[in-house]
Amino acid sequence: MVIYTVGTFDLLHVGHLALLEYCKTLGDTVAVGVASDKVVNSYKPNVPVIELAQREEMLKALSCVDIVRPYHALEYVTACKELNVDIFVIGGDWGNKPHNIEVEEYLKSMGKKIVQVVYNPRTSSTQIKQDVIAQFHKGRKIETAII
Repeated sequence: MVIYTVGTFDLLHVGHLALLEYCKTLGDTVAVGVASDKVVNSYKPNVPVIELAQREEMLKALSCVDIVRPYHALEYVTACKELNVDIFVIGGDWGNKPHNIEVEEYLKSMGKKIVQVVYNPRTSSTQIKQDVIAQFHKGRKIETAII
């Protein structure tokens, strides 16, 4: 069975890992769609901090991920067809946008399944970014090392 999930996966964190490990429990192959900066900027005010190629590289390094596939348009049917997806795993913030409804209708017509997961509110790339900015403004020195 092919399991597919999508996201930005900026600043990879334990919430992402939990999602991807959960996907692995659902089937044999976990395929991950990674949103390009253009896609992210179409629904968020800021593009990711980590460039797409690096986000892809980090995901490919995880043992629970089998396929990493960037997407450059806000639509999911194409990937579902190309990957022959059995289960599409979506987040709690899915909503009723046209691109979401389109893939739901396609999967339903094919007898495929959608599984919705609830995100842990403590693990958010947006929150991590806000925490870093807050620490910076408080005058805390953040050490960096080049490795």
